[in-house]
Amino acid sequence: MQKIELMAPAGNFESLQAALDNGCDSVYFGVEQLNMRARASINFTLDDLEEISKRCKEKNVRTYLTLNTIVYDHDLSIVKTLIKRAKEADISAVIAMDQAVISMARAENMEVHISTQINITNIETAKFYAMFADTIVLSRELSLRQVKKITDQIEKDEIKGPSGRLLEVEIFGHGALCMAVSGKCYMSLHSHNSSANRGACKQNCRKKYTVIDQESGFEMELDNEYIMSPKDLCTIDFLDQVADAGIKVLKIEGRGRAPEYVAKVIKCYRDAIDSLYNGTYDKEKVISWMQELEKVYNRGFWNGYYLGQKLGEWSKEPGSHATQKKVYLGKGVHYFPKAEIGEFKIEAYDVSVGDTILITGPTTGAREMELMSMFVNDKNAQKATKGDEVTMKLDFRIRPSDKLYKIVKTEFASN
Repeated sequence: MQKIELMAPAGNFESLQAALDNGCDSVYFGVEQLNMRARASINFTLDDLEEISKRCKEKNVRTYLTLNTIVYDHDLSIVKTLIKRAKEADISAVIAMDQAVISMARAENMEVHISTQINITNIETAKFYAMFADTIVLSRELSLRQVKKITDQIEKDEIKGPSGRLLEVEIFGHGALCMAVSGKCYMSLHSHNSSANRGACKQNCRKKYTVIDQESGFEMELDNEYIMSPKDLCTIDFLDQVADAGIKVLKIEGRGRAPEYVAKVIKCYRDAIDSLYNGTYDKEKVISWMQELEKVYNRGFWNGYYLGQKLGEWSKEPGSHATQKKVYLGKGVHYFPKAEIGEFKIEAYDVSVGDTILITGPTTGAREMELMSMFVNDKNAQKATKGDEVTMKLDFRIRPSDKLYKIVKTEFASN
């Protein structure tokens, strides 16, 4: 069986490097404003395309440019420029929804992937888009049984994309779910004149609401559930069934997430996919992966509609249910390569030997480890506080742009 391609989110260079370091097969990312995370402050620029391509080629990782928003006439010249620059940088494919984007990408002889926003739910629609695309992302609302029916039919009918390869099917595997049908929502546009379909969602669905009876004025608070805020999708505990459904690409959501989120989730799914194909995937490993996934941002987990559930599962509290969080300590100062020593300036909080620390940076990615020993102001010490200069043994280079954090437990951590 062909091993599932693990597709990682990259919102900035820290997350990109974290994805590469933890074993992704491909990355997807947005440039400038024409992507579904346009409001994020961490989008790449046109000038970053060459560096993204270079880093990924060194790891034999494919690169996918997301151009999957609604596109207006005044956007067309920008789209053309983006696609042209992506082609020049040898980006692997463009993820598209709008027919104009699909047409422009094909005109540049770029591989096209059809975004989930198209909402493909049947084999005939898959056949239609195979005329333009080599990969299609199926609707999030399908069950695995429905997915398998489509993948089986693709093989039976030998449905191929423009490359001549069999049409590949991608599904969403882990991360935030939207209450709308395959991400197409107008709540934010109506309430804030800020379109989710232009990458500017205000996340109305993540808030708590009160229902008011218009006749009597009676108010009722919706107790214990954020009824429009779904729990996050997680498929790691039934990944064997996902593989049996015949999908070729598993997408991890999270371009707006921190680099340690990308590192942790990609590492878990890398291990799971590898275990699946070497015959060591089992219940004990699933439990371990779930415990790791719970450490980073999540709204609680559920299986989506893949296993045939009729109703959604909703968040009971706002924000993250992560069992851990990071606390800022300080920044990188210098690295001594011969001695393999990293120097940091502590600007906040305190850190002790035995603590779990996290170092992030555009080139460093996200490196988490236990602090085994350190020197504080040139003396061997067990604890450092604000204002101290700290050095520690590191087998990787740090830079002045790197940040140092301490990992601590949250209220959601079990005793």
